[in-house]
Amino acid sequence: MDMICVDAARVGIAQPDKVLFEDLSVTITRGDRVAVVGVNGSGKTTLLRLLTGDLEPDSGVVRFGRGVRIARLDQDPVLPDGTVAEFLGDSWEVAAVATSLGVQPLLERRTDELSGGQAKRVALAKVLVGEHDLIVVDEPTNHLDLEAIEWLEQRLLATPAALVLVTHDRHVLDRLTTSKGSGKVVEIDRGRGYVHTAAAGSSAYATYLSARADRAERDAAAEATRKILARHELAWLNRGAPARSTKPKARLRTASEIVSGGPGPADLRDHDLRLGVGSTRLGNQVVELEGVTKRYGDHVVLDGVDLLIEPGARLGVVGPNGSGKSTLLDIIAGRAEPSAGVVRRGRTVVTGYADQHSATLVTDVPPAATIRQGAPTGELTVREIVAGPLRQPDHTDSALLERFWFDTTAQYAPVRMLSGGERRRLHLVMVLAAKPNLLVLDEPTNDLDLDTLRALEEFFDGWPGALVLASHDRAFLDRTVDHVLEIADGGQMRRVPGGVTGWLASRSASTSQRRAAPPTERPSGSSGSKGSKGPNGSVSTTQKRPPSGPSPSTIGRRIRDTEQEMAKLERRRDALSEQLSSTTDRDEISRIGVELAEVQAALDLVEERWLELAESQHSG
Repeated sequence: MDMICVDAARVGIAQPDKVLFEDLSVTITRGDRVAVVGVNGSGKTTLLRLLTGDLEPDSGVVRFGRGVRIARLDQDPVLPDGTVAEFLGDSWEVAAVATSLGVQPLLERRTDELSGGQAKRVALAKVLVGEHDLIVVDEPTNHLDLEAIEWLEQRLLATPAALVLVTHDRHVLDRLTTSKGSGKVVEIDRGRGYVHTAAAGSSAYATYLSARADRAERDAAAEATRKILARHELAWLNRGAPARSTKPKARLRTASEIVSGGPGPADLRDHDLRLGVGSTRLGNQVVELEGVTKRYGDHVVLDGVDLLIEPGARLGVVGPNGSGKSTLLDIIAGRAEPSAGVVRRGRTVVTGYADQHSATLVTDVPPAATIRQGAPTGELTVREIVAGPLRQPDHTDSALLERFWFDTTAQYAPVRMLSGGERRRLHLVMVLAAKPNLLVLDEPTNDLDLDTLRALEEFFDGWPGALVLASHDRAFLDRTVDHVLEIADGGQMRRVPGGVTGWLASRSASTSQRRAAPPTERPSGSSGSKGSKGPNGSVSTTQKRPPSGPSPSTIGRRIRDTEQEMAKLERRRDALSEQLSSTTDRDEISRIGVELAEVQAALDLVEERWLELAESQHSG
């Protein structure tokens, strides 16, 4: 029989203003893989603290297996004083894990010198080494690049310990909660807990999605019944006073409760984010980078980057940690200047920017706001933060916040009461409230719940502006971007069409080509060399070179020209489509239709030429 690591029986936790969850039961045995899901602020991190013994429940009981060894990764870990090497130890396992997580260069650094992302990776490395019975991790993929996340998946799949995790990465959720690993999902929804187990050949995450959809259908049916009852009560009220002589108080109270009840509990949670956020119309030029280089001392972060951002662009930036992703975003957003090269910006561009650490920025408001509102910064409410220092909050702020699932109670709560994920969500509201037409987002999915991620994806589908984002979340990238900007070591950048799936396919093909390539010529003098002898009898390994193609700079210039041509054709195509939808004249429809077909055919040819040039540039 597998060892029981922890058993939580009918546990509950309440805050002064709400119940996080109650009557929740789950048993975790060695080898289980359990994901905890729920909206920001629902109590996911609180449940983790219960399961590690760092918090006592208000009701129910938590029992631990005898001698159970628990390792925990907090969302924002605090490391002890000393060097990273002293904290991690010096075993071969530490060296392997540190290399895979990009921690090796930090070993001689002191822990108090690390950034938040570096500290998170160091703490994760500590959790992954040694022998444990239960591993509890809160957002372990934050601050990891895609390759490190792939390695982490394999590591967690291979561990014999029980695993409990909170993560927004849907690939990780799906893979780690398969039936092979006793997968479970603990869902916290509006104060109640649900435990979903994996079906044969599937994952507990898939079971959770199916069960939630079933509940949503039942909620919708209940809401329809509530509305019918409300109509009956309102009709009775409208009959006049004589008809209300019998038991009026009870009927009035019932009607009042129904009418003032507002939307059912599922409505706010499942509301999409098709936000009514206006934005300044973009011109033909958004941002163009030509020959941009960025150095910090002798370290070159970006080297000769050329990039054209068109209206409506959807660009995802990927690359190893430290490769320059954030630097590129800062230059695009105008927050940093290049060391060399030119940056051109359209005159109508309004940039909205959110960096990796924006959850901490929502209380960094100008002093004038605190003076006007007469409250310490930490006591400012959510509505006041969104409105800013120059005006009073109004109904537009409330409407925007509601669509990000800040109900009336949350809107009037002090910002200090928000969880990390809620602060992240609030900062996105603040960015959108400024009505940008260019969004530059650095790891926007960090600390957001799954519902917010799905809703943001839907929002970006209909948003007319240009979007540039860096993210380690494969599902989010695949859903939101159509081109990937890959930054490699050395600061080189290449643009790959097809979103993250296209980029992964191109990377896989490149790896296969390298593996299939014939071995290189052995050095001169080694056995088996086929070089010819020179005048002094030495062996020359000089080979006859094939005719050279265009130079890299020529290919780069052709790519830029092709991208400009593509952008021009896309603008013409969109203009024709708009004309076609606004006219009813039969002859005009025919003429526009013919031209639209010609423009689309030309665009297809130009895109094929771009792909050929991009492949030539990559293979060169």
